[in-house]
Amino acid sequence: MTTTISLLRYSKKFHVQLRSRVPKASVTGESRGFGLSIIQCFSTKDTDDYDTPNSIYKRKQLRNDSIVKDYINLSKAKLSALVVTTTAAGFLMAGGPLSTMGATCLGTALCSCSAAAFNQIFEISRDSQMKRTQQRPLVRGSISPMHASLVATSWGVLGTCLLALETDPYTTALGAGNIALYAGLYTYMKPRTVYNTWVGAVVGAVPPVIGWSAATGGNVLEIECLLLGATLYLWQMPHFFALSYMYRLDYERGGFKMVPVLEKDGEKTSNLIVRYTWYMSSIPLISSAAGVTSSIFGLEGLVLNTYALYVAYNFQRDRTNAKARKVFLTSLWYLPCFLALFLLHSKTWKEKELEDNIIHQALDSVLKRLRDQGRHFGIQGGYENKSDSCPIAINNRQNQKIVKEVKRVGS
Repeated sequence: MTTTISLLRYSKKFHVQLRSRVPKASVTGESRGFGLSIIQCFSTKDTDDYDTPNSIYKRKQLRNDSIVKDYINLSKAKLSALVVTTTAAGFLMAGGPLSTMGATCLGTALCSCSAAAFNQIFEISRDSQMKRTQQRPLVRGSISPMHASLVATSWGVLGTCLLALETDPYTTALGAGNIALYAGLYTYMKPRTVYNTWVGAVVGAVPPVIGWSAATGGNVLEIECLLLGATLYLWQMPHFFALSYMYRLDYERGGFKMVPVLEKDGEKTSNLIVRYTWYMSSIPLISSAAGVTSSIFGLEGLVLNTYALYVAYNFQRDRTNAKARKVFLTSLWYLPCFLALFLLHSKTWKEKELEDNIIHQALDSVLKRLRDQGRHFGIQGGYENKSDSCPIAINNRQNQKIVKEVKRVGS
């Protein structure tokens, strides 16, 4: 009798434990069988560790988010965004049709993403040695080299085909050639010679030329186009030399031949930064003298470049990471300011016919408002009639009109 009571008590206790530990879906028979429920009951895992429709959905969502982030990193999205910006700047300065601008920027962006992905494929082993690149998807193994190769090829083909369909052969050749130059020659030279920096600067100078070429049907020998390309080429020197100085130990671990890696005191790096900043300072003066922009661009460019030279000389006197970072950060805001001023004072807009082009009309109205504001404060004369450049002259004309009107009424 005692044995029977004990068995009943144990059976009741077991039943309570079973109902408390088995998920409701298993008890009601909605998703799991009784056998799985028994296994879960005696398992040490929490019931939340087992698959439910909600947990499966969350894992898939996280996996999809991770893939998107991996693609963003594989394409070097920030660098590609800069490429698109400079391409658009070149296109706008040439005054091309709005319908072509979108295709040009998208095609160039795809070509840039393709080049960046191929570059990472070829540098997996070296990136794994550098702290700043150890989280790239190919290094972590979240994307396989075969997967990355297929994606890079797809981006390159789509970008080149888009440029071929919507622009001209010259623009298409520039887009495809830049992939080969960046992923091929530049990547090959990085662990072999310091001159890789000069080749890489050519890669960065091509996007605004692509924009200009797409807008003008392949006419890349105009002085405006050459000045844009030269600006991007020269700008990259202080920008990248400062960056490579800050990460010189990382580049050394990766086995890359950079100027700061091959010297101990950074003297040559600082001299190069100062030299190319001086070269870059000449662009506004040349563009004004050549009649590409108004003379006021030379004065405003003088202000920008005076500060850039000040920062460069500070680094030359005190070669520290903090001063190098100052040069790098200055380069980040310098470029958009320079391009905006170049567009603002460009005489191309004065010579274009605006009636049949929406983008021309919109931008021209913005530029006119900006010029009017500048004349209101007496800080800019533009390229219009000099008698209209000063508020005093405007007030004199208004006073003359008032006197004439008074005489007419009085007579």
